[in-house]
Amino acid sequence: MRTIRSLGQNKLTLASLMIVLVILLAGICAPVFAPHDPNEVNMKLRYSGPSWDYWLGNDHLGRCVLSRLIFGIRPSVLWVLITLAISVGIGAVVGFIAGYFKGKTDNLIMRTCDVMLSFPGYVMTLAVVGILGPGLWNILIAFVVMKWAWFARVIRTSVMQYSEMGYIQFSRACGISHVNIIRKHLIPVTLSDIAVIASNSISSMILQISGLSFLGMGIQAPNAEWGMMLNEAKSVMFSHPELMLAPGAAMVIMVTAFNFLADGIQIALDPKRMRSQDSRQEEKVEKSVYEYVGS
Repeated sequence: MRTIRSLGQNKLTLASLMIVLVILLAGICAPVFAPHDPNEVNMKLRYSGPSWDYWLGNDHLGRCVLSRLIFGIRPSVLWVLITLAISVGIGAVVGFIAGYFKGKTDNLIMRTCDVMLSFPGYVMTLAVVGILGPGLWNILIAFVVMKWAWFARVIRTSVMQYSEMGYIQFSRACGISHVNIIRKHLIPVTLSDIAVIASNSISSMILQISGLSFLGMGIQAPNAEWGMMLNEAKSVMFSHPELMLAPGAAMVIMVTAFNFLADGIQIALDPKRMRSQDSRQEEKVEKSVYEYVGS
């Protein structure tokens, strides 16, 4: 409740959350919100400007830009969130095992992570996509393959920080099973750290999948995706710049909203900030009590 109340007090975070929720809702209900079929070709409307029927105009094949923008939310944002959840899930399981059991298990897992992280992320993603071939699913597989190791290392550090505390050692001495210790004691205290690192990774993954689609290694035509829309409009970027402005603006808005939301979550989950807020609240209460007694 304290975290939710802290998020609600930050107007910028609240506005960012509303923007993210509206865009996600539009992507989930794309057939309802999209005014036209995103793949419907009408060469008579080729490069037509905005109108009442086509608010953002038409592209080089006469397709509705707004409809393609709305349907592009699914691969550009929704599937990225699902991929992020899978990567964080794998990284969390591996990180908890390494951070809790330590020893040879930790060494084996961390050496594997070192091998995975020794290669630049973009290079390995391109290598995986190059081997598997272009396409949305292959990009998502490449993301999971490359991202889990980084999440595992960060989560492992957080788990090791709490696993040495007294109440964890006492639980072990009492004979409580490792599964129950992790489930009841470690997961609740590390959940905030997991939420922060996950929220900070969303924006980079959105830009990566759009960048790969822009390079022609991601979503393939005629499917709608923001990076693919930029790729299709680059040849007419000077004569019809509005075709690049629409997907570009969508990416900027989405990435900015996620960045502000991630900052708000990080601040709301910061225990030092919570303690400072509690101390300020106690000072206000004490001051009001003194004023009341003095009057």
